[in-house]
Amino acid sequence: MNSRQRRGVILLLLSIVCALGAFAGVLSVINDVKSKVGPEVTAYRLKREVAPYTPLTAGQFEKIQMPERWLSKNAVTSLREIQGKIAVTTLKPGSLLQSDMIVDQPALQTGEQELAIMIDAATGVAGKITPGSKVNVYATFEGARDSDPDQSRLIVENARVIDVGELTSLKPDEDDRRREPTEAVPITFALEPIDAQRLTYAESFADEVRLALVAPGSDSDIPATNRTYELAKDK
Repeated sequence: MNSRQRRGVILLLLSIVCALGAFAGVLSVINDVKSKVGPEVTAYRLKREVAPYTPLTAGQFEKIQMPERWLSKNAVTSLREIQGKIAVTTLKPGSLLQSDMIVDQPALQTGEQELAIMIDAATGVAGKITPGSKVNVYATFEGARDSDPDQSRLIVENARVIDVGELTSLKPDEDDRRREPTEAVPITFALEPIDAQRLTYAESFADEVRLALVAPGSDSDIPATNRTYELAKDK
């Protein structure tokens, strides 16, 4: 073997050694990344926007895999967790589903009835009434005769809200002097039978129905003497 051949063999061996070193370096980097990233787990991502208080279904989400260490502790990793749940806020497409985004869907209790009415957006508590809220329902009535005073009455106290629908545009009645379209929100209540009758009556015959939000975690307790109001009797 002459000198030229020896140099060729040496260069070939060096090339092999360098290749093996590079390969070992790549494996080391990969192993290091795996050790830092850790095992992957299942998570769920929103396919499309979900409106607040909307019941959740599996079709609203897509299953993805991501490193467990990158997932927050309250991330939802099983769709069993959405059964009987509703969104508490607007869920944006591409967001990862987390347990603090959802709550139990309110249900009727023994003896309660479900009743929905349209509430004028301008006279309700805009944006503050959510499923689980408690409200007082007030209605205003004209006097039966011209000589009778107009009255404001507390129709239902501590009415429990179980659903809030989407804002809807309503056309004015033909006898409506304002002749302007209004916006209303369908609100569903869980009520005792007598309160359901009171609310139905108010929606049908009152000039206006308003909701007053009761402080969370408490009940309203208004004395019977303060449940009807007349301007002439206000001291």
